[in-house]
Amino acid sequence: MGQGKFITLEGTEGVGKTTNLRLISEEVAGAGHPVLTTREPGGTPLAEEIRELLLAVREEPMTGTSELLLMFAARAQHLATVIKPALASGQWVVCDRFTDATYAYQGGGRGLDQDVIESLENIVQGGLQPDLTIYLDVSVEVAARRIAARNHDRFEREQVEFFERVRAAYLERAASQPRIRVVDASVDLAEVQTSLRVLLGEFLSDSS
Repeated sequence: MGQGKFITLEGTEGVGKTTNLRLISEEVAGAGHPVLTTREPGGTPLAEEIRELLLAVREEPMTGTSELLLMFAARAQHLATVIKPALASGQWVVCDRFTDATYAYQGGGRGLDQDVIESLENIVQGGLQPDLTIYLDVSVEVAARRIAARNHDRFEREQVEFFERVRAAYLERAASQPRIRVVDASVDLAEVQTSLRVLLGEFLSDSS
């Protein structure tokens, strides 16, 4: 069995990633590929502990640099123990967020140096990139309405301006990276999933 494919799903809070991640995995499995579904930050017991550190609301503020390094620490563990072995065994990996989120949240949102992020990316990933990234896009206003009833984590408590910068960074990155495909997630779920099925159908056909 050859190398598996790596698909990532990106988007801000409130875009419906959980529901659509399930659809993507089902489409991949339906095409006859063994599939592993995972998430970032997280995906391993240690990386999930780091996720808890990143999302917890606490009195002591976390610096942007600390946040960035924790993200890549979790990613290094995730890659070494889950993603790379799965791909090498021929499994397809579908991941809720990956390094594009770091460029968007820590780069765009926090204003951290893109060159620093790129250096950490090279150290941790060694050139590994997703084969396909799907970015679910909605306006900040729509996303805020969708998550209004949640018990907000540390990121969800950020101001509107933060999420505007995150969205802008995602869209800028999508414009420069052919592997990133933008799907309008502001429409109803059925329309979003129709778009996803078409996109995935093309990708699965090209990958056969």
